[in-house]
Amino acid sequence: MFRNLEIRYKLLVHFLFISILPSLALGVLTGWTVDSIMERQMNENTLQLIDKVNRNLEFYVSNVQNTSYLISFNPEIQKFLRGDRTADKTAQASSVYEAKKFLQGFTTLNSEMAGIMVVNSQGKYISNDMYATSPDEDLTLERWYQEAVAGRGIFRMIGHPANRHVTTHADYKSSEVVSAVRAILDPDTQRVLGVVLIDLKLRVISETAKDVRLGKTGYLMVVDEQGEPIYIPKQVGLQSFPIAWLHGQSSGSFAREVDGRKLQFIFRGSSFTNWTTIAVFSTSESGREVRQMRLYLGSFVFVVCLLGTTASFALSRSISRPIRRLMMFMQRAESGDLTSRYWGGGTDEVGMLGRSFNSMLTKINDLIGLAERQERQKREAELRSLQAQIKPHFLYNTLDTIQWMARKQGAEDVTEMVEALSRLFRIGLSRGNEYIPLGEEIEHVRSYLQIQKIRYKDKLGYTLELAPGISHLPVLKIILQPIVENAIYHGIKERRGPGTIAVKAERLEGRLVLTVTDDGAGMSAEKLAELRRKLEAVSDEGAQDADVARKPGGAAGADSGAAAGAGAVAAGRAVGGAAGSGSGSGYGLVNVQERIRMTFGSGYGITVTSEPGVGTTVVLTHPIIHEDGRKEP
Repeated sequence: MFRNLEIRYKLLVHFLFISILPSLALGVLTGWTVDSIMERQMNENTLQLIDKVNRNLEFYVSNVQNTSYLISFNPEIQKFLRGDRTADKTAQASSVYEAKKFLQGFTTLNSEMAGIMVVNSQGKYISNDMYATSPDEDLTLERWYQEAVAGRGIFRMIGHPANRHVTTHADYKSSEVVSAVRAILDPDTQRVLGVVLIDLKLRVISETAKDVRLGKTGYLMVVDEQGEPIYIPKQVGLQSFPIAWLHGQSSGSFAREVDGRKLQFIFRGSSFTNWTTIAVFSTSESGREVRQMRLYLGSFVFVVCLLGTTASFALSRSISRPIRRLMMFMQRAESGDLTSRYWGGGTDEVGMLGRSFNSMLTKINDLIGLAERQERQKREAELRSLQAQIKPHFLYNTLDTIQWMARKQGAEDVTEMVEALSRLFRIGLSRGNEYIPLGEEIEHVRSYLQIQKIRYKDKLGYTLELAPGISHLPVLKIILQPIVENAIYHGIKERRGPGTIAVKAERLEGRLVLTVTDDGAGMSAEKLAELRRKLEAVSDEGAQDADVARKPGGAAGADSGAAAGAGAVAAGRAVGGAAGSGSGSGYGLVNVQERIRMTFGSGYGITVTSEPGVGTTVVLTHPIIHEDGRKEP
């Protein structure tokens, strides 16, 4: 089977064993090494950040500890704790006032402290901002008081206060503060004189932790020695932290799945606060650098494989390339591109076949060109025949004669219709000019509507509105009449009762905007979609640039006889009605769209909106062309 393979495939198989497989093995080994190195560096960097946070937290806790010492040594506090009964009430009140003022100074200077309370052994207390929830409450029975007494003068952080009967004027929630306690002992008897309670704002801890960013989604959290949360951000998804996950270690790392997410935990505890700071981040993010390195390795292996595969193909392509090239040119010719030629210069059998193929395409192109010339000559002959039938001067004179005879006989309606028809032919022919002033185009439409008004009488009403200062601007002739004709025969004619057509011409944003609105039968969504499809299908291939737009009255790019023929045909349609107009299929609108886009490009043309039973609006955008032929941008 291997013997029957093509040469290029044999080379590929050899290259796979010689080059690609060793490269893959090297990539896997390098990737495993990089994984271990990156993980170790990441853990070390994270632990350094945790140490920084621990030092900041220890600073705040140390400040609270020093505050508790200063409070315990204050003479006024000592008097309160010992319950000096020898002093009169005035002296006691003054002593309490001085003590409260002393406590107030700490919270004023240290904004991180939420409140300070000193409770003596009889349950009485003094505070700057804290008070018992009930006057009869014995604070010596509180859990925090008992923990302080058990500590025998050792400063302790007890975490968030829970179920205590102490509150503050600021009404801090238990989740918003962290409490610290210390028992004050008599230095002589070691008897507990009272307890100092200090609330530290959690904001201090949370801001310290938030300042440290671990990638894009990593966070820090702080728990106490029982795993109770001191600060846990909501993003982690943990209400509490299982202390068993730490396995009794002071630092380390582990991975756990939480709420369907695989998280990496790196932690280190503080011996001073007995708190543990834990870094939490997604394992997918922690491996971003590793994946990037893997991407580099994979890219290297891919490039090696690509270069090797290219080299193996190069050995065999010298044989198969000429045949594939000839096949490609034949496929192009089959798809309709008869200009393609085989350019191989070989003298072998493939080269001879290519030259025969080129000769065949040349003969086919000659035959197609001959057929096109014959068809063009046929059309020109038909156009000349049509021109010969229409003699403008003879037509004008005949219409004037009919008008004079009708006026002599008193047939005013016939006179009006012939006069309108005469203007329609005169503007439509326009001496063979392709462009006419906008005012004449409006007059052309007015003449057409006058003729239709005589036919439909009260069923048809119309209004013409031409903005000031634009009547002299040149436009392609006979671009409004097909649209108005379409509005009459498929809008007004199909509705019940009289209808109105409004024609408006204005200058908006450097363009001429011509709008034809009718309140006729309208179109269904299906017919509107089909009409829009036809309009958008009009190709703008061969559209001219604005700088070479045809000048009004000139002959550049326009055949005078063809323009005269088009005007006569349009005038004939005005008299003959819908017959031959093709409006039912949107032919008139498509014809106007094609003329505009072939002349000015796809930036101009017709847009249609319609609603059944409401009417149809056709908006035609036309460039503003100055007398020197320059098109306004």
